[in-house]
Amino acid sequence: MAIFNQMTSMEHEQVVFCYDKPTGLKSIIGIHNTVLGPALGGTRMWNYASDSEALTDVLRLSRGMTFKNALAGLNIGGGKAVIIGDPRQLKNEAFLRRFGRFVESLNGKYVTAEDVSMSTADMVYINMETSHVTGLPEYMGGMGDPSPVTAYGTYVGMKAAAKRVYGADSLEGKKVLVQGVGNVGQYLVDHLTKENAKVFVSDINEEKLNEVNKKYGAEIIAPKDVYSFDMDIYAPCALGATLNDDTIPQLKCQIVAGAANNQLKDENVHGAELIKRGIVYAPDFLINAGGVINVYMEYAKSGHSKMAYEQSDKIYDTLLEALDRAERENITPQEAAMKMAVDRIEKIGKVKLSY
Repeated sequence: MAIFNQMTSMEHEQVVFCYDKPTGLKSIIGIHNTVLGPALGGTRMWNYASDSEALTDVLRLSRGMTFKNALAGLNIGGGKAVIIGDPRQLKNEAFLRRFGRFVESLNGKYVTAEDVSMSTADMVYINMETSHVTGLPEYMGGMGDPSPVTAYGTYVGMKAAAKRVYGADSLEGKKVLVQGVGNVGQYLVDHLTKENAKVFVSDINEEKLNEVNKKYGAEIIAPKDVYSFDMDIYAPCALGATLNDDTIPQLKCQIVAGAANNQLKDENVHGAELIKRGIVYAPDFLINAGGVINVYMEYAKSGHSKMAYEQSDKIYDTLLEALDRAERENITPQEAAMKMAVDRIEKIGKVKLSY
């Protein structure tokens, strides 16, 4: 019954548990809302500590996709999938194709793409069993890795937040700490470096850190020192829940703007805590939408890479609108952005009911 309580509290439509003994596949697919269209969201593979942790993650992520897709103006609903286990040990062709069969069994209600620990190459295997996949390589007619567009949208959102805080959107000379230098984080570092921001990086992967340090000259900050580091902008680009009871009191920044999903451990508590400390928060599902814009255009066959970047430019104005609404209604930016998303879903829902 606890599972249904979680689904009810987050207003999910469907949760699908998938298991395949021969390959060792264990996966959960969360379908949050399909008012705007089939549920689109990536597949994340992670070595979760428990099945319960995986369920909580997929429920939060799929709900976030509904808001993200709606705010980005896409005609698509919100969903997400998680695969439980160590990708280095379990991931292979048979494993991924079996997951593709589970996606296919949903008859197009869920469309998958890559997320943490997944790649365009993995999508090729999944695509062997289902057409309900996007984020394919360019040689297969896809639009390739969405990470660069995710990073670009995050960068645009960061500039909008700077406009709000500093009166100008230039990031030149600003001390920006990028936490997590995977694909998205590295592309974000590239944008920041080109604008002459003072870039600092942190990651648990020393090899990636050294690569970024060598390529961009970004100074390395130890993970234990991230939250207390004296910075202008904190950009979380790894996993979620880094804004919590322990970290927020340590923060020495004016802006939080990063690509990680679900940065607020408790959206009902920690968004307000940031306001109390005078920190402007750019809701993650608003500014990290570049990637889903990219894969949606591929899925809908309605655009190309240049158009994905042009659509991502709109994140700038959308964030400023959310920040204005938050101040006007005395709510958090997270709440304002969610209201904006729900407004669109309800309006389009009424249009569809009138058919």
